[in-house]
Amino acid sequence: MHPGSPRSRYLAHYAHGVEDVTPSTWVVAGGRTFDPGDPLNVPITLASNFRAGTDRGYSRGEGTATWEALEELVGGLEGGRAVAFSSGMAAAAAVLNLLSTGSHIAFPDDCYHGVASLIDEGVEKGRWSSSRFDGADTASCIEAVLSADLVWLDSVSNPLLTVADIPAIALAERKPGGLLVVDNTFATPLNQRPLAFGADIVMHSATKFLGGHSDVLSGVLVAQDPDVVAALADQRHHGGATPGALEAYLVTRGIRTLAVRMRQAQANAIDLADRLQDHSEILRVRYPGLVSHGTYGVAQRVLDGPGAMMSFEIAGPADRATAFCDALRIIVHATSLGAVESSMERRAGTPGQEHLPPTLVRFSVGIEDVDELWGDIVQALEASGSHR
Repeated sequence: MHPGSPRSRYLAHYAHGVEDVTPSTWVVAGGRTFDPGDPLNVPITLASNFRAGTDRGYSRGEGTATWEALEELVGGLEGGRAVAFSSGMAAAAAVLNLLSTGSHIAFPDDCYHGVASLIDEGVEKGRWSSSRFDGADTASCIEAVLSADLVWLDSVSNPLLTVADIPAIALAERKPGGLLVVDNTFATPLNQRPLAFGADIVMHSATKFLGGHSDVLSGVLVAQDPDVVAALADQRHHGGATPGALEAYLVTRGIRTLAVRMRQAQANAIDLADRLQDHSEILRVRYPGLVSHGTYGVAQRVLDGPGAMMSFEIAGPADRATAFCDALRIIVHATSLGAVESSMERRAGTPGQEHLPPTLVRFSVGIEDVDELWGDIVQALEASGSHR
């Protein structure tokens, strides 16, 4: 819903999103209209401009009903007001563009490399300064909040699955005007709602779990402060990073099944993490649901579920991990994540990720039969050669 537009007909019935119904119901019921004769699904609006006489004139500035359905749906899930973008990186860029020249950004060592690259590029151009901290060290995070104009966190980090203690960090004294931004892509609003903990802005790469089908690029930002929402919408308006009509529709449709997809994928992930940590060819498994995970205790307090993402290290050299991924038959060897299909990727082979453990494989767990997924992992380990 673009800032300044009337509250939608649907939100007149559920004015506070998931405060009125459970998230599992909201993903199905939110973002719809309620009048007799209306279509159940808000249709795709293919329009750049509109007839004069209302507050909607040009879609880049005022949006379309298709965008608004998506924004109401995600805003209700996160407990704020959403602004949709053309991609997750476009959303991240919009947040950084809120900063004045000379600002200071603090972000974790295990920040998503695309966002880290964007911050580093701004440093090189003299737009701002930056510092990094250990996202698993709450004291380090709190110290960053004290001195930064913007602190960037992940609900669950990519790809090392570090879980930050967002409630404790959000309660810390901040620099006046400082913003706490949380990338909630991995956890999804079903497992964490950072605004409720005190974050200022929540970001989603809606390409991932929200869309859920590897067929769309999209991003969403959510905030509660009306001034912040308006500023983000202005960034979209002036920067032009608007969502396509089809893309907005596809993400909305994807969110309808988010609860059932996450339930199955998370159950699979819990099962597979246990099996992987007991396999002789696996050196280490990083998954918030394992007691052995470094931030397991934090995860138990701040997440409603461990999620469907993990990473693990395979015994042997880097090329063994690549051969393992190439040998997969059911699980897809591909980048990106959060879709119905399971996928894996050796992350140290990605430009800018060479600092990661050389055999670390990021695993996005899908909704397939868990025993068949396990069988695929075992055969790929055998095909790539034993190193134990």
